[in-house]
Amino acid sequence: MLGMPGLTVQASSAQNTIHDAVSSVGVGSILDESVDTQQYLAAAENAKQERKKIYGYENLGVANVNDYLNVREAPGEDAELVGKMPRHAGADVLGEEDGWLKIRSGKVTGYVRADYMLTGSDARTLADGEATEMAVCNSGGLRVREEGSLDAPVITLVAEGEELEVVSQEGDWVKIMLDDEEAYVSAEYVDISKRLEKAVSMTELKYGEGVSDVRVDLVNYAKQFLGNPYVWGGTSLTNGADCSGFVLSVFAKYGVSLPHHSGSQEKYGTKISLSEAQPGDLVFYAKNGVINHVAIYIGSGQVIHASNPRTGIKISNASYRTPYSVRRILS
Repeated sequence: MLGMPGLTVQASSAQNTIHDAVSSVGVGSILDESVDTQQYLAAAENAKQERKKIYGYENLGVANVNDYLNVREAPGEDAELVGKMPRHAGADVLGEEDGWLKIRSGKVTGYVRADYMLTGSDARTLADGEATEMAVCNSGGLRVREEGSLDAPVITLVAEGEELEVVSQEGDWVKIMLDDEEAYVSAEYVDISKRLEKAVSMTELKYGEGVSDVRVDLVNYAKQFLGNPYVWGGTSLTNGADCSGFVLSVFAKYGVSLPHHSGSQEKYGTKISLSEAQPGDLVFYAKNGVINHVAIYIGSGQVIHASNPRTGIKISNASYRTPYSVRRILS
């Protein structure tokens, strides 16, 4: 008799019996006659353990905050900041130490205050209500189109691993949100599943480390508004702003007057390449050659921007979609 939790197989049973038992735990389709009994059982156990995960997490924790939760290198408020978890983001809880939880979320591993995290059944209940259907790009240079057709214009390219919010699935095409506009990607090149937001990695900008003080000030000021609302036509950093309104209001604090239109903002300053970008420079994105989005470069290959009503003000990779132009406003 061979046994494992939830599965018992007679060693003398015919191969079909083993195949049927393993198929019942979801892996029968990948097995064939050349695989021995132990491999069958190992595959079954792997499939069973995978199903135990909640939205991809073995020990789910959810950030129970209104905006962002700081992730630190060590347990303690004075420890280096290594990332931020958006509101209701998910994480694997790895351990607990003096009122802090060690977590892993996305590419970030560190410590968060335990009193701002839900675990156990509370985390599962919240996650069930917050998980969003996302399309994850499974190939580099995914073409995002205006319509669900190969004849439709390509708006931009999206990098492998980027996640796009799903609006609907329409045959061979998936309608997604690209910042605040609907667009389409081929269903063949995305994997769709319900997901929670993940932590974003962050490097704290510090004075005297090769970046001018005003750039450090501006970027740190912009980060204060992470998680605040996106409102089309808005310029309020607290009550809601769109992409150009966010940039306008951040730069206004530092004496720079910019128009409330991303295409018009692109006419200011000096054109540079993305490889030359410094914290505080502006990164622009376009649709069919017409600029329709702007973000502030914050260093380490990241931007902060007012993206859409679901995410609000967020941090993304600068190349989450193809940058159209980079401009230096600050001298």
